[in-house]
Amino acid sequence: MKDFKKYFRLDASPADLYNALTNPVMIEIWSGEPAVMSTEPGSDFSLWDGEIVGRNVEFIPNQKIVQQWFFGEESDSVVTIKLHPDKSGTNVEVHQTNIPDDAYDNMVEGWESDYFGSLSELFD
Repeated sequence: MKDFKKYFRLDASPADLYNALTNPVMIEIWSGEPAVMSTEPGSDFSLWDGEIVGRNVEFIPNQKIVQQWFFGEESDSVVTIKLHPDKSGTNVEVHQTNIPDDAYDNMVEGWESDYFGSLSELFD
């Protein structure tokens, strides 16, 4: 199992970015795929038409999102996204733990291109 941690910078306020990460309509706009999302801790979510599924753990509006991502029976991964405001946007800290070795490269690519590449295009 591996961990992933990286910082991304986006030209959006923490409030706008939090909305883009938690509002299912906004997620569908930037991902181009159906999404099920709620900010209710304990609720299930689905992104990219079920490619990513899990359970929402914790929300601090405009600051932090914690989710449990499911990888089948072998493991569950915890994803923590922290939003740090800066002068002209937001620094986003992503930390994902317990990634199966065979899924690691795909997860890194997903974070960089699918997730934050798409969000960057939304706010540019």
